[in-house]
Amino acid sequence: MNSTILVVEDEPAIQELISVNLGFAGHKVLRALDAEQAQTLIQAELPDLILLDWMLPGASGITLARKLRADERTRAVPIIMLTAKGAEQDKLEGLESGADDYITKPFSPKELLARIKAVLRRRAPQLTDDVVRIGTLSLDPATHRVMGDDRVLAVGPTEFRLLHFFMTHTERVFSRGQLLDQVWGDHVFVEERTVDVHIRRLRKALEPSGHDRYIETVRGTGYRCTVYGASSE
Repeated sequence: MNSTILVVEDEPAIQELISVNLGFAGHKVLRALDAEQAQTLIQAELPDLILLDWMLPGASGITLARKLRADERTRAVPIIMLTAKGAEQDKLEGLESGADDYITKPFSPKELLARIKAVLRRRAPQLTDDVVRIGTLSLDPATHRVMGDDRVLAVGPTEFRLLHFFMTHTERVFSRGQLLDQVWGDHVFVEERTVDVHIRRLRKALEPSGHDRYIETVRGTGYRCTVYGASSE
């Protein structure tokens, strides 16, 4: 699935090469030349992943990574460090700063895309094209198809994204605000009660196969996806 990726790289030629290849792979690309510009972009729109150069003018990539990890809003955003530093100690410093992976220049676009996919699969599985199955319910992001007990279920686009997030984060309770941030994006401003409307639509879409019971209401907290589902109030 398409992801929004922020490329923080001060060398224009490298930034362009990375951005073009990410665009060809179907990703939306945001670009920054330094940490200050990156923070401005992040404030406006939270990316799904950040490619962060170690050596930046002004604040370094390491400094920015630590700052992002200390902020609750950006703490969970995956970070891949890009650097010419290949020593083991440098790699350890990059990972200890909060980076999820580390890639040494020069690297091939194919290697970079593979690393991005691996990190997203680990940190944000709802952003990959992997088929997800829970019990007799399956969701295929590539074909945009939901199957319940071997029958195709008609699920709207927003409900599809909501279900995909739930199915990749089973048994965890999410508040309306958290679901808005994760499914709609934290740069989209809509009422929290909008979530309730789409939950009802999702349950209705899952009713024909009886999987509406998987979407459980947790009183006073929010919702969760569970194969032990009971409440759909």
